[in-house]
Amino acid sequence: MNVKDPIARINRNFEESIQLKQQSLQTLAAATAQAAGLMTQALDQGAKILSCGNGGSAGDAQHFSSELLNRFESERVGLPAIALTTDSSTLTSIANDYEFSQIFSKQILALGKPGDVLLAISTSGNSKNVCKAVEAAQHCNMRVIALSGCDGGTMATLLQATDVEIRVPAHSTARTQEVHLLVIHCLCDLIDQHFVSQEN
Repeated sequence: MNVKDPIARINRNFEESIQLKQQSLQTLAAATAQAAGLMTQALDQGAKILSCGNGGSAGDAQHFSSELLNRFESERVGLPAIALTTDSSTLTSIANDYEFSQIFSKQILALGKPGDVLLAISTSGNSKNVCKAVEAAQHCNMRVIALSGCDGGTMATLLQATDVEIRVPAHSTARTQEVHLLVIHCLCDLIDQHFVSQEN
């Protein structure tokens, strides 16, 4: 390993992550609670949650979907959630026949219904295919929850008053993704508590 002091770098990464999470708590808690409320309301009404993102954000979209469909930390009924990042045949056919920027929007136009919710994840807010997904969701009368970072990017300019933006105050992709995962776990926890209380 050609790193002069790996322990120091590890310590710095941990410290930066801790500091950003503490900073984010002050700015993101209310928006996260609002987003969880929007999701539980949609699920109560028989709607579903679609999610999308690229790279690590695609992994986060799939992570969220799996926690809803299966379970998070509590035993409850499975909940309808679809990650739009998982079907390689659909993704590659859209990218090949049309363009990569439409890989999520075309799925939303086919699957999305009024009352559904889109969880759109982009650390910069500038992912073209995620921005097109937001526009497609709004066309379908869906609500949007945007997980972003930096200044919110183009995605922030597309959001409507009924949408929810959860914008991490950071420019580092890695640190932003770490907070995104914590936010996703907070959403899953609040959804869990809502449905467990209903069952009891």
